[in-house]
Amino acid sequence: MKTTNYRLQTQIEHLTPTSQKEWFRNYLKEILESDKPYYQKSDYIALSFLELNNKIDYLTKEIQQLTGLKKKLQQAKTLGLEVTAQVLQEYGIEKMEGTAISSLTIAPPKTKEKEVIRIKDPQKVMELGYVKFSVDEKAVKEALHHTEMFAQLDPYVDVSIEKEEVPARLKINKKRNTSTQPVELLDVA
Repeated sequence: MKTTNYRLQTQIEHLTPTSQKEWFRNYLKEILESDKPYYQKSDYIALSFLELNNKIDYLTKEIQQLTGLKKKLQQAKTLGLEVTAQVLQEYGIEKMEGTAISSLTIAPPKTKEKEVIRIKDPQKVMELGYVKFSVDEKAVKEALHHTEMFAQLDPYVDVSIEKEEVPARLKINKKRNTSTQPVELLDVA
């Protein structure tokens, strides 16, 4: 990304609600009172804001790409931990000691439960006061834990439990007070 950094743009970038806005105001006055033609003043002010827009757009795209990459890496890591745990189990290995790390262990498979609320009659629930721009599911979930509110909401909502099977995964137990410098690993070829 190639951007031009105008002095006005830099002044704008450093504006905060608590900053000295007077400095910025005085700089704008200097621009307007300068001997430059009016169209140059107009272009300078507009281009400063447009360059700021370019930076914002660039950062937005970068954040989207980084978010996508982060999600992909998290999924790959999870899958890698599960496959490694399966392979170690095939060899009958439950724990491996290391020098750079304390040990590798296999976390047993488990089942996660998640409460799922299905609103049968959103209008009635909203009339009871559980409203954002739609039904406030967080408030409904909290209210369902109180007896008197549960009775009030029960005709309008269904509560079910969803179970998610989490397979066994590898767990890396790090040593305490060790440097995070990479170590030379075995060359497995």
